[in-house]
Order: sequence, then structure tokens, then C-alpha cells
Amino acid sequence: MILVTLGTHELPFTRLLQEVERCKQTVLQSEDIIVQAGHTAYSSNYMQIHRFFHFDEMEALYEKADLLITHAGTGSVISGLRKNKVVIAAPRLHKFGEHNDDHQLQLVDVFEAAGHILAFREGDRLENIIAQAYQFEPTMFHSGRDRMFGLLNEFINEA
Repeated sequence: MILVTLGTHELPFTRLLQEVERCKQTVLQSEDIIVQAGHTAYSSNYMQIHRFFHFDEMEALYEKADLLITHAGTGSVISGLRKNKVVIAAPRLHKFGEHNDDHQLQLVDVFEAAGHILAFREGDRLENIIAQAYQFEPTMFHSGRDRMFGLLNEFINEA
């Protein structure tokens, strides 16, 4: 099963769903595709589309997924990485009205350079990235959260 997540951002990300649906009709015909579309209005005869899921349902879908295709939101990407999933992240772009700025490009660059994800960028063919995903072994993700909290705690205690 392929899980597609668009997060909770209020602007639509139709471009990614159109690409996933195109691939479903060609190279992904045998795959079940479940979409968390958020605020993106989209209907399909090829994908199961839901606006939102409860937290427990979303966690179960992440666990079940063989592949995660997601917008490049920090929470969505990290959720996939923490569950050791192969993640294809597509940045929402300001010029298409998908986000307020292009910060997701930077997030994709950092995670891809570290070997954690595959990126689906403007001009790419999604089926090529999906083909790479079947061979991709992501670098294990380790959050710097504990280190950051430790530094903050140390700073507060020394003040």
C-alpha cells in the first residue's frame, strides 16, 4: 500500500495528486493508494481519498504503508522516517499557490543530502522516483531533539 499525505496546510496541492493518479494508471496499477488530502479538494476513481484521519488511524496507515509519498512538511517527513519508511517528499511551491513560501525546498535538500529521503521536484517524473524507491535504503534518521533539550537545560541551569 502506498500512503500519500498532504498534511494540514490550507492551500491545495493538486499537482502531487495528479502525478500520483497518473502513475496509478500506468506503473502502479496493482497498488492500493490511500490519500490524506487535507484541504486539497480532489476526487479519483483510482485512489482512496480522505480529508483527514484521527491520529491513531494515521499512525496505523504509516505502519502499514510500503511507501510514503508526502508533501515536504517536517511532521509528515519525520513521521515516515521514524517508522523506517521509504519517503518520497515533494515540496509545495509558492509559484503554484501551494504554500506561502518555498521553505519546503530547503527541507527536501537537507533530508535528501543526508540520505534520508528521495525528492520529487518540479520537472521530475514521479515514476522514475518510485522506481528508485524500490532500491533505496534510507540512512537512519536520528532526531537532534534530545541534544537540543540537553543544551537548553544546561544553559538554564548555568544562568
